[in-house]
Amino acid sequence: MSAVLVIAGSDSSGGAGLSRDVATLAQLGAEALCVLTAVTAQTDSAVLSVQPLAPQLVRAQIASALASGRVAAIKIGMLATCDNVCAVADNVPAREVVPLVLDPVLAASSGDALLEPAGVAALRERLLPRATLLTPNIPEAAALLGTTLARSEDELLRQGRALLALGAQAVLLKGGHARGPEATDLLLTAGDAVQRFSAPRRAAGRRGTGCALATAIAAGLAAGLELPAACARAKDYVSAWLRADRDTTNTR
Repeated sequence: MSAVLVIAGSDSSGGAGLSRDVATLAQLGAEALCVLTAVTAQTDSAVLSVQPLAPQLVRAQIASALASGRVAAIKIGMLATCDNVCAVADNVPAREVVPLVLDPVLAASSGDALLEPAGVAALRERLLPRATLLTPNIPEAAALLGTTLARSEDELLRQGRALLALGAQAVLLKGGHARGPEATDLLLTAGDAVQRFSAPRRAAGRRGTGCALATAIAAGLAAGLELPAACARAKDYVSAWLRADRDTTNTR
């Protein structure tokens, strides 16, 4: 069983964060090693409280997990503070040693901030250049670049290339915040054509989809898949999860 180290915050509602990461890995047959960065009190509609963990504890958790020798990929989600961004950046292996999927969790679905402003700058400057894959949604891509939301695919692709220029090895621009009958994710790598992964758009969103997608990609990389194949498998997994949720809701 391949092991993925997930570095993220908790979610008391169970919808996102570490609980979603662990559930995703279990369903994909991968082992989860966990580093907790913050404890949050959340409902499905709001973040009520956030308590970041001390950076020295984050560093110790990372060292302990890596000492197991089982980590085949790393997924990073919520970090909460600038100090924790730096602690992670300074203590994870190089992407040439262990592939690293960075999900830039800047805010909850409700809009509540999950990373302080100084942390956004540190993530852009210290952690993004270490990523095998960066997985921003449309608002996150704009926030990382300090620009306005992309209104067209051409604008989104320009932002994706700007993020590549900051040092990420690849960028997967998630299309959940766009419009149209399909949600299309765009994979950009240096010098390669854009690859698209599409699925029918769901009328109502579900919390934790970004966590699930990034974690599923990390699971694919840990299992030895090439990046495009890992992205395609993860897209299929999340689409199936959303369909199952819709079918369950309709039969209640």
